[in-house]
Amino acid sequence: MTGTTRSSGGLDDRRKRLLFRCWHRGTREMDLILGQFADAEIGSLTDAELDELERLIEVNDHDLYAAVSGGGKLPPELEGGLFERIKRYGNWDRDA
Repeated sequence: MTGTTRSSGGLDDRRKRLLFRCWHRGTREMDLILGQFADAEIGSLTDAELDELERLIEVNDHDLYAAVSGGGKLPPELEGGLFERIKRYGNWDRDA
């Protein structure tokens, strides 16, 4: 996969921006993890979940990848329901 398979048509500006940022992380691994999740879920996320996603995408790729794959931890305030959904979405957490 080389990028988003979802059209941004019909999305509000906030969701369009988040979809783009999820696919343009800096490392291909995190592009795929967050991008695929965003393709599938961005249209249905609540405002609170969008807030959480905005906080998650500020975490550097190395730390976020380690946390998603089960090899590291995020600060407790970032390990909420959306983070758990991202890990489950692609079965990225090798310890699950």
